[in-house]
Amino acid sequence: MIEQTALAARVFLPFVLPICFWVAWSDLRVMKIPNKAVTALFAVFVVVGLFVMPFQTYLWQISHVVIVLLVGIVLNAAGAMGAGDAKFAAAAAPFVMLGDLRILIAFYMANLLAAFATHRLAKHTPLHKLAPDWKSWNVGSDFPMGLSLGATLAIYLGFCAIYGS
Repeated sequence: MIEQTALAARVFLPFVLPICFWVAWSDLRVMKIPNKAVTALFAVFVVVGLFVMPFQTYLWQISHVVIVLLVGIVLNAAGAMGAGDAKFAAAAAPFVMLGDLRILIAFYMANLLAAFATHRLAKHTPLHKLAPDWKSWNVGSDFPMGLSLGATLAIYLGFCAIYGS
């Protein structure tokens, strides 16, 4: 059962979707997730969350930011994750209910595989000429994780909007 409410997901979606698109596009284009996008995402939760969640739940969800940010800092220091990716994951954390973590991970893994395959396919075919100035085409083995992180949050909230409690 999905813990995130359909109402909350439906209210969050119009604000979150443009930010997810911005993050994916920016990471593809310049291999950076803008701090303004991360701040905007967190601000959406802070403001909108007050209206769509019980206050205790709202506070609990905000605590997820600290936990995910600390994990992200460790992963960044180990070279396993970019700083922008860690900050975006932390800002996205309050939107995800703890009981939905397994489904979020499943969405993320499927999305990561699809995004990686699609990016590599486009990179090595004439499709890359549609956006020839994107930095992500020429960074060796690095991958713009903002593409799959943003899409995963959008997919999760879309799923919750339909099937949420």
